[in-house]
Amino acid sequence: MEQDRYSHTDNTRWTRWGWHLLTWVCIALALIGVVLPGMPTTVFVLIAAWSASRCSPRLRRWIEQHRLFGPRLRNWEAGGYIDRHTKWVASGGMLVALALILVFIRHPLVLMPVLALLATGAWVVWSRPEPASRQLSWLKHSDPSKR
Repeated sequence: MEQDRYSHTDNTRWTRWGWHLLTWVCIALALIGVVLPGMPTTVFVLIAAWSASRCSPRLRRWIEQHRLFGPRLRNWEAGGYIDRHTKWVASGGMLVALALILVFIRHPLVLMPVLALLATGAWVVWSRPEPASRQLSWLKHSDPSKR
């Protein structure tokens, strides 16, 4: 029976479609986050991987092995790590977003919560541990299907 294939969760046909939809929406948002300043990438990769694991092991493996998403996902799953390069890229995006916010948002009731969210995002990114160089090289070269 088809439901036996995904017995780890309640996966009726419509539920699987919902998980697939969430996965692909998060992948699209992650890709947008790569080029749009201030838009996070990693959080959407994490949500996509989680939702893919609820509906499709194959899709989950694709995310794990993706050249852009895979390293960030493996770092996170290995201990909540965010590597230094990703931190700097995220900070650069946040600085560009900050500049745009300061230029275009003038109303303090809108500006203050937006700035608070941006500061919280920066704090979260920089408060996460970085993988040791030995761990980072292991994560870069490991095949997630063999773990």
